[in-house]
Amino acid sequence: MTAATDFMNLALIITFIVVALAQVMSMVRLVIGPSTGDRILALDTMVVNAIGLIVLLGIAQGSRIYFEVTLIIAMLGFVSTVAYARFILRGDIIE
Repeated sequence: MTAATDFMNLALIITFIVVALAQVMSMVRLVIGPSTGDRILALDTMVVNAIGLIVLLGIAQGSRIYFEVTLIIAMLGFVSTVAYARFILRGDIIE
């Protein structure tokens, strides 16, 4: 292995750890969040962290299918966050 490959592997490991720690911190905020708005933001942050983990997994395995999966998850995460926030604010999703 070359030095560049070793550096890339080390960078991937460190990044996995950091993003996983961010995911755990978002889960803690989801559980102990004092308000509903904090919980909605924690869910949205968890979606972003999950997207980051999936992209990192795609980089580590060298597969392009993970990037397409992240696009679908990003769209679903955005729509679900907007729907949940709208439900909390107005009591209904569709007017």
